[in-house]
Amino acid sequence: MGLKCGIVGLPNVGKSTLFNCLSNAKAQAANFPFCTIEPNLGIITVPDERLNTLEKLVKPQKTVPTTVEIVDIAGLVKGASKGEGLGNQFLANIRETDAILHVLRCFDDPNVVHVDGQVNPVRDKETIDFELQLKDLETLEKRMQRIEKIAKVGADKDAKKTYEVYTALKQTLEKGQSARSAPLSEEDWKLAADLWLLTAKPVLYVCNVDEGSVVNGNKHVDAVRDAVKSENAEILVIAAAIEADIAQLDSYEDRTAFLADLGLQESGVSKLIKSAYRLLNLQTYFTAGEKEVRAWTIHEGDTAPKAAGVIHTDFEKGFIRAEVIHYDDYVKLGSELACKEAGKLSVEGKEYIVLDGDIMHFRFNV
Repeated sequence: MGLKCGIVGLPNVGKSTLFNCLSNAKAQAANFPFCTIEPNLGIITVPDERLNTLEKLVKPQKTVPTTVEIVDIAGLVKGASKGEGLGNQFLANIRETDAILHVLRCFDDPNVVHVDGQVNPVRDKETIDFELQLKDLETLEKRMQRIEKIAKVGADKDAKKTYEVYTALKQTLEKGQSARSAPLSEEDWKLAADLWLLTAKPVLYVCNVDEGSVVNGNKHVDAVRDAVKSENAEILVIAAAIEADIAQLDSYEDRTAFLADLGLQESGVSKLIKSAYRLLNLQTYFTAGEKEVRAWTIHEGDTAPKAAGVIHTDFEKGFIRAEVIHYDDYVKLGSELACKEAGKLSVEGKEYIVLDGDIMHFRFNV
């Protein structure tokens, strides 16, 4: 299952520095706007201590973590929705992502220029929101023109309902709010899914701070928290400069010691990846054997056949049953055999809802 998150923000807020920390792909990080013109793509592993624990217990030939794609997208400026700067390219690139990691500059440094002259993360957020909302309004108005006559005649009930959903989205956007804030049900959203609205995508606000603010934040972070409190959005505080230093350290021990000196238990990059995972309601199950211990990504609420299909479509088509061991039982008892003997291995059918951390083995026939 592919997961692609786009890192967005105004020029010079720390997007490329953060991307470099996340990925082995090295985007240019420079003190001037538009240093990232083509979107840089990095494939990064999702940190999961459970995978490390299973590796120690099973001792497989190889261990394979699950991954996330991170795209560093060119900086946006006012007028992007009308093609200003790299606007058209920015909007096309963001449309292809599953979630948005919105980086906001929350540090003061006279040596790093700000595209608008002064640091104000709330204004920066509103600038990008406004451009995305304008583009979404344009998309909606075009689509509404196509179905308006059919919907108003009333003979086509589906068209009428779809038009009502579009109208609710349009009214939300015209209030200066993002589409994700619209009062729509899950069924309503299904009718709007093919619009691919930019502001309907889930968002994580990443506050890029100085080293002294990484633990407790600062006035800029407080302002962001206040500005997004009605959005039910997650906020993450990261010092991209610190993350860049951590990325240069070779050993796990050195990184752990570096974090401890700063009063941190986990790197910001690790938190960011996990937050992006949660943002899309994703979870992990494992397969474990002598040849391979592997993490697989699924959506929360997926059934056993759906989970099997992530490995191969034939597994889903020919699904017979799943043999399941819960992670805590596996760790406590130490092996698959011990779990079987203790009655902790269950045989589940097509209706089984996979739990985060399940260790699974599928039986299928095609």
